[in-house]
Amino acid sequence: MTAVLDASAILALLLAEQGSDAVLDHLANAHLGTVNMSEAIAKLAERGIPAEQTRQQIDRLELHIHDFDPDLAERTASLRPPTKPLGLSLGDRACLALALRLGLPVLTADRRMAEADKLVGLRIETIR
Repeated sequence: MTAVLDASAILALLLAEQGSDAVLDHLANAHLGTVNMSEAIAKLAERGIPAEQTRQQIDRLELHIHDFDPDLAERTASLRPPTKPLGLSLGDRACLALALRLGLPVLTADRRMAEADKLVGLRIETIR
């Protein structure tokens, strides 16, 4: 099965954290937005891992990478009102917008994001 991965799912996989096996199960045809890719690279940079090293690891996963284009920017913005009570970040909403565009579920480690399923009409699966 294919899904849109958020930054927390990518981080779980790259750091071999709990839930990484669930991400591996969806990896064959998974999708990732460039906003969430940036978040993952930034989080690992905070841990001292060079950005280019993380980018190489992500490239090896052979994900379908999607640019943050004007349509996704508009979709992301439109998700602010319904998800504001959850405090979702721009990256969270960008992931949801991509999933809505593609008609795919989201894979995340963020339980708060999983609460957005009914608010935005998406299937959101947690990995742990």
